[in-house]
Amino acid sequence: MNAAESLIAIHDLQKTYPGRWFRKGFQALRGVSFDVGRGSIFGLLGPNGAGKTTLIKVLMGLAPSWEGQATIFGLSAGDPRARRRIGFLPEAHRLPGYLTGIQVLRLYAMYSGRSRPWVDERMPGWLETVDMQRDAHRKVREYSKGMQQRIGLAQALIHEPELVFLDEPTDGVDPVGRAMIRTVVQELRDKGTTVFINSHLLMEVEQICDRVVIMSKGRIIREGTVKELTPSTGWVEFRLTSVPEDLDRLLAAFEMPWKRTEEGFAIDCDRALQNEVIDRLRASSVAIDSIARRKLTLEESFIDLVTEKAR
Repeated sequence: MNAAESLIAIHDLQKTYPGRWFRKGFQALRGVSFDVGRGSIFGLLGPNGAGKTTLIKVLMGLAPSWEGQATIFGLSAGDPRARRRIGFLPEAHRLPGYLTGIQVLRLYAMYSGRSRPWVDERMPGWLETVDMQRDAHRKVREYSKGMQQRIGLAQALIHEPELVFLDEPTDGVDPVGRAMIRTVVQELRDKGTTVFINSHLLMEVEQICDRVVIMSKGRIIREGTVKELTPSTGWVEFRLTSVPEDLDRLLAAFEMPWKRTEEGFAIDCDRALQNEVIDRLRASSVAIDSIARRKLTLEESFIDLVTEKAR
């Protein structure tokens, strides 16, 4: 990816928190480098203490005194001209509880330089997007955790930014709300908005992200597309209409590792052996519902990488 295509460009980024008294300082970022393309959904993953929140704070201009290069829209991270074009939903955000949902959205949009008429014209659409029309006139302190997260998402988007940082966007949100947020994020990408997500819910990241960076102890340990990070395991899963009692005998001839599943079995085999297994099952009148090559989930890949790094 060249510089012209990159909306965020980071090279050899380092951040050390100074120590106090006789305590040694803590290096949170240790030479981090990556690019984020325009109009993409980018996922940042890592265990607690990996440096994810520090990285976002650097990009937002909330963590000064860093070393290396970090630019957004070609401007240095934290430049006010860049920040006006950014939306931000921080983790465990605190919205003014004495304001209503509408007042919160109006306030944050005007902080970003939008006029009140401009905001009020778009307000109904954003409230509908996050399904908060009915509760928009209630005080924020009366909201549930999920409702606060919905209105928090709306405040990050109300001024129609070009780049959005979402730190744990589905925290405290029910399954219906998580599906809504996924839809909103994908629609933003389709409109050309870049979305930068930090989340512990790897299944969510796997479903929507175009590219992922995995961090551990302040360093990048893996970067790639979701497809690159979730390769095939070599195992093939067979779902059967009815599992035969003599399944052990049917599969014994193949001398390959296999294991029972709730609806059939999985076997470690290549394409040629897969066809032989199919032929043997059919010859024994075993009905096959489906066959699928098993891939690593992003969660499995993440755990493997992080535990290997720890070792």
